[in-house]
Amino acid sequence: MRSKRKATRTEEYPESIRDAVKHYQSLGHAVPPPHLLKSPSQLEGMRASSRINIAVLDYVAKNIRPGISTAQIDRWVYQKTTDMGGLPAPLGYEGFPKSVCTSVNDVICHGIPSSKEILQEGDIINVDVSTIYKGYFSDSSRMFYIGSVPPEKEQLVRVAKECVTLGLEQVKPWRFLGDIGDAVSRHAASHGYSVVREIGGHGIGLSFHEDPWVGYVTHKGTGMLLVPGMTFTIEPMINMGRPGFRIDEANGWTVYTSDHKPSAQWEITVLVTEEGHEILTW
Repeated sequence: MRSKRKATRTEEYPESIRDAVKHYQSLGHAVPPPHLLKSPSQLEGMRASSRINIAVLDYVAKNIRPGISTAQIDRWVYQKTTDMGGLPAPLGYEGFPKSVCTSVNDVICHGIPSSKEILQEGDIINVDVSTIYKGYFSDSSRMFYIGSVPPEKEQLVRVAKECVTLGLEQVKPWRFLGDIGDAVSRHAASHGYSVVREIGGHGIGLSFHEDPWVGYVTHKGTGMLLVPGMTFTIEPMINMGRPGFRIDEANGWTVYTSDHKPSAQWEITVLVTEEGHEILTW
C-alpha cells in the first residue's frame, strides 16, 4: 500500500489558472507540471541573477574588438560575474572547461574560449553567458560584429535577431510552444536560411536546463501549453546554409555548421505572465 503524501504547494496549480489548465489538458494538450511554474519569490531570485547576466554581457559589448582572444572574453566573464557575487554556470558543467561559450563564424554553439583564437576584422561572434546567483540561474547570448563585417554576415545576424523578436511575440498565456518555432522557422526560410533542428531552448530557473525543450522547427498550435509562471529561453540557431552540423571530436563540445557557412544566434529568457510575457534576460 502506498503511503499517503500531503501535496505541497509546488505540486498544485495556482487557483487562478487551475481550471484553465485542466480545460486544455482535457482537450489532449500537453501542459507544464506545476513545479515548472515559478513562484513570486523564485522569480525575484531569477531577476537578481538576470541582472548580473545582463551586466556581464553589457561589459563584453563595451570591450570586445578586433585583436583580442576569446580567452580574454572568458576572463572578463569570470571576473565580472564573481565581482557581482555570482558564478558562471558553464564552468565545470558536465565537464565544460570555461566560464562562457564563444562561437565565431561557422561555430553554431558551445565554442570553447582559447588564447589561440584571435578575433579578426569581419568576424561575427556569439557570446553566451549564464549565471548562478544564490541558487538561481539566468542565461542569454548576443551576437557581435568584429569591426566591419561583410553585408551577408550582417544580414544573417539581423535576421537571427528578428527571429527571436517574432518568436517572442507568440509568448502569451494559453498559446503553445509550437507557435514560437513556427514564427522563427517561417522568417528564417523567407530569407533563404535554415534553422538547426536538434539543438534548442530550454526551461531555466532553479536548474541550468529544465523542461520544456524548445524547438524552432514546429507548427502553430502544437507543443506544450504556455502557462503563466513558465520560464524558458528563446535561442534559435540560424544557419546561412544547410541546417546540418558536426561536433568537434577532440573536445566533444564545439558545434560547427556542416557546410562551413556562418551561423548566428541570439538568446533571451522569458517569463509567461497572465497578460503576455516579461523578458528576464537579454
